[in-house]
Amino acid sequence: MRLEVLDRGHRTRARLFLAAVGRVSGVDMPDIVTMLLYRPDFLGRPLVELTADAMRGPSFWTVPEREYLAAAIAKLFRLRFCIDSHSELTRLTSNGALDVDDTVGARPELLAVRDFLESVTRTPGDIRPADLPAQAVREALRVGLVWGVVNRLGSAFGFRLRDGQLEPGTKALNRSGYRLPGFLVGRRGRGDLVANLRHAVFDSPAVTPQALRRAAGTGDPIEEPWPAYVTKVRDHPELITDTDVAALGRPEDEIFEITAAAAVGAAMDSYTAGLRTIGG
Repeated sequence: MRLEVLDRGHRTRARLFLAAVGRVSGVDMPDIVTMLLYRPDFLGRPLVELTADAMRGPSFWTVPEREYLAAAIAKLFRLRFCIDSHSELTRLTSNGALDVDDTVGARPELLAVRDFLESVTRTPGDIRPADLPAQAVREALRVGLVWGVVNRLGSAFGFRLRDGQLEPGTKALNRSGYRLPGFLVGRRGRGDLVANLRHAVFDSPAVTPQALRRAAGTGDPIEEPWPAYVTKVRDHPELITDTDVAALGRPEDEIFEITAAAAVGAAMDSYTAGLRTIGG
């Protein structure tokens, strides 16, 4: 379900930016961007910073390999928005040498870490260590963390690609290196990027109480009307329907926060489980 606030609840500068880009490009900004620009202090800025570092920072994994992994994670969640976007980015950044639907051109290490990330994402309680350098595993897990969050949010909030968005959107994303202008998302944070995301979603002042967000993040018992919805966000976000969201009967800001907390918490669980296989 596309929340109204994600389309029309932005600050003035973000609204003007979205409108200007739409006029110039002739197409609406992709759903992921409008979500990230809504209340960036709560979710957008720390998630953008972590994404840019994981997808374009120095790494054992090449840029197209990281896009390949992002597409593999999207397939687990069956989110067409992310499948198509990362498939195109894999093709674009590899000049067609790497195909998400074919293992030809993929080095064995990539296939091994893909299988590892799929296991970490879906069954974090039952995973085997990957036979790879610890730093390579750590960097792949950051990719998995980012897209574990985004795919859950995309499923819950009904992300979809509209006509004309795929090619210009992926080219712009590649040029920007997954970053958004500082005047829209604020100053870059300091310290550990994973910790920054965790702090923003679970500890920063917000509409919902910290205890409620933390329960959604950990999967602990949570008050009505949230239990069934939070479980779906965490475990099977691809099954969320408009009816599930509407049945909550809560203000959209609350739904946004609890969905973000559940998505980040579940992805963090997988990330932490993966780190344990390399000793933390």
